[in-house]
Amino acid sequence: MAHKIVLASNNAAKLREIQAVVDKQRYQLIAQSELQIGEVAETGTTFVENAIIKARHAALQCGLGALADDSGIEVDALQGAPGIYSARYAGGHASDASNNEKLLAELQGVPDHERTARFQCVIVYLRHARDPVPILCQGTWEGRILQEPAGCNGFGYDPLFFVPSHDCSSAQLDPAEKNRISHRAQALQKLMLKLG
Repeated sequence: MAHKIVLASNNAAKLREIQAVVDKQRYQLIAQSELQIGEVAETGTTFVENAIIKARHAALQCGLGALADDSGIEVDALQGAPGIYSARYAGGHASDASNNEKLLAELQGVPDHERTARFQCVIVYLRHARDPVPILCQGTWEGRILQEPAGCNGFGYDPLFFVPSHDCSSAQLDPAEKNRISHRAQALQKLMLKLG
């Protein structure tokens, strides 16, 4: 029987990506919203801290093990911004479109070769709410920021993130290919190996 784990996210697109990579024979992921678990304030200063905060909150609420992801995009020309503030770059409840607009505005006039960036993802797995040794896995996806959006797949900054290995934006990738090479896919693949 599959092991039940609560997925500490209310982001439907993120949930789909995680569920596409996780071994469904061994793990049954239950979205925290299905258990009426609300979001928790991300008060950490790093991706690691925020992922642990989210996983521990979900595990405390339901008594199951918890999986949480904290991820974002780091742009070199902006000294690593938006970083941990990626989801709320344009404000507290910012849309993907407004976050993308702000990023393009901040990079106005910056030439292509100086628009290097990377997606970062930290995945945390807690066996239980008081787990003193969380399993942490990290993935990094290198690319650069385009001058304008391209593609309609994915979410977040995908339309602006150029993937050099595939000569297109992340939003132009087939979802299955993105789920093979992205920062989140890398972190989840490492987690599946660690869980054995």
